[in-house]
Amino acid sequence: MLEVKPPMAPERAEAGLTIAEAARRTGVSVHTLRYYERAGLVVSPVGRNHAGRRRYHRLDLEWITVCTRLRATGMPIRTIRRYAELVSAGYGNEQDRLALLEAHRTEVIAKLAELQENLQLIDHKIDVYRGRLAAGDADRLWAPRPPAEMP
Repeated sequence: MLEVKPPMAPERAEAGLTIAEAARRTGVSVHTLRYYERAGLVVSPVGRNHAGRRRYHRLDLEWITVCTRLRATGMPIRTIRRYAELVSAGYGNEQDRLALLEAHRTEVIAKLAELQENLQLIDHKIDVYRGRLAAGDADRLWAPRPPAEMP
């Protein structure tokens, strides 16, 4: 699994982290943490202290990091939920998990290729602007003009 830094001190690991501390450690908002729990994206129930307040542990933080990275790559919430369900179910569905991740990987690769193509266009436009500015003829750059009056 992913390592979440900085590591918890042994005495804090026992008690767990508050929701605010977990939000800081994972880089998501308290609202997002609560949403992930309500939406069924967590693989095990988040612990609670004697007062009923959430207490997050290392594995919770690692799973939240997985969820946020999958989401950042465009995985839909319903697919993350399905993945979480598979993980929560335990052994025996590894092929399904693998297929889910491979399908998402294929989508991410396609998005990266599209982004690379778009970046090439941006780089070309930057080169054109730099060239025109260096040559002193930036006025030759295209700019929309109102259509000429019809006679």
